[in-house]
This record gives sequence, C-alpha cells and structure tokens, in this order.
Amino acid sequence: MPGGPLRDRRPEGGERLSRATAHRLSLYLRALAAWPADGGKVSSGRIAAACGVTDAQVRRDLASLGHLGRRGIGYDAPELAAAIRAVLGIDRTWRAVLVGVGNLARALLRYRGFRTQGFEVLALFDADPAKVGERVEGLAIEPTDRLAERVRELGAELAILTVPAEAAQPVADALGAAGIRGVLNFAPVLLKLPPRVKLVSVDLAIQLEQLAFLIQHGEPAADPAAR
Repeated sequence: MPGGPLRDRRPEGGERLSRATAHRLSLYLRALAAWPADGGKVSSGRIAAACGVTDAQVRRDLASLGHLGRRGIGYDAPELAAAIRAVLGIDRTWRAVLVGVGNLARALLRYRGFRTQGFEVLALFDADPAKVGERVEGLAIEPTDRLAERVRELGAELAILTVPAEAAQPVADALGAAGIRGVLNFAPVLLKLPPRVKLVSVDLAIQLEQLAFLIQHGEPAADPAAR
C-alpha cells in the first residue's frame, strides 16, 4: 500500500497514549513549529507557556516518548518534533479522499496544513451530477458511484466527510465497506461505524454551543489540553 503499512506506534514502555495526551502532543508540535529554539534547544517551560498547560504536564507527556531531554539543558527541538510526529503516526503520508464538495469542503481544500502534516487528499466525490468534472484545487470531482472503486485503487485510508446530514450514514457505510480506516466527519449527525473504522466528528454548531455555555455560566477559559 502507498505510504507503507500502518504501524502501531506506542510510547516508551508500550503504553497506549490517551486521547488527551495525544491532543497535547499535537499542541506541542505546533509550538515547536511556530518558533525556532535558540541553539536547537527548547525547555518544557517554554512549551508549557505556549500551550497553556503546566510545566509538569509537559515533562510527564514528553517522558513517555523516551529520554529526550536533560535537566537544565532542555530538549533538542528537531529530535523532539520527530519523536512526536512518530508517536502520532504522522511521520508518513496518509492518503485521503473527500466526499461532498460544498463550500466547507472547498475551504478545507485550500488549507495547506494538511499536506504539511502528511495528509494528502487524492480524490473528490459528489452526488451532484452538475459538479462532476469540475476541478477544485487541481482535482476533478468524481461521481460517488465510483467511490468504492477509487478508494481501493488509490489505497486511501482516510476520508473527509462534508455531506448533508441525511447522506452521511450511507456514505460512511460505503467508505467502511471500501476499506477506509478512518473518517473525519463534518456532517451534523452521529455516525455508526464498525470498530475497525476510527471516527472523529467535528460539529461546528456543538462547538459554538459549548462556547455559549462557557460564556453564559462564567466558566474559566477551557484548558486546550483537556479537550
């Protein structure tokens, strides 16, 4: 399969990382990319300040990656970034398809960070015949009846789902049957998929509801690492 076989990357000691820890590691990686450390070294305190977590939390999280830092000296920034990318599984290219080429999808396709982080969208699909053949960001929109065939042909492992709510479950079922291993769902619906297909849902309305709740009840700003 293009990009190599899926490897089970685990931190030092073989423990499986929690979703909360993985989320914090993604934040640390963003911080490392945002500023070059003097002399290639970076302290846990600097990472903590950038990410809004405690110094102790950073040290605990990074200790799970192995013996990367030295007290009083810090971490080698390139080595640390490489270790985080390896444990998150983004030290390789992930092949993806996108289904539902509306306004949200077009905005996502313009985001260059996907490719930078190792995610490559290889094909676009839509059920609207009027859109088929249109080129968006260099890719021609294909009909959804070719979805299964093309997923297998491309060796795609991930799918981005930006279809209307009523179409989401049938499309997700088709993606799972075609061999997709993970779905990033932007449709405002709760999907049911077999355990082998991993699902991450992004419901923008729910995020706004949570923001409204925090403001309404005067809660302190949420710790980004606790999401």
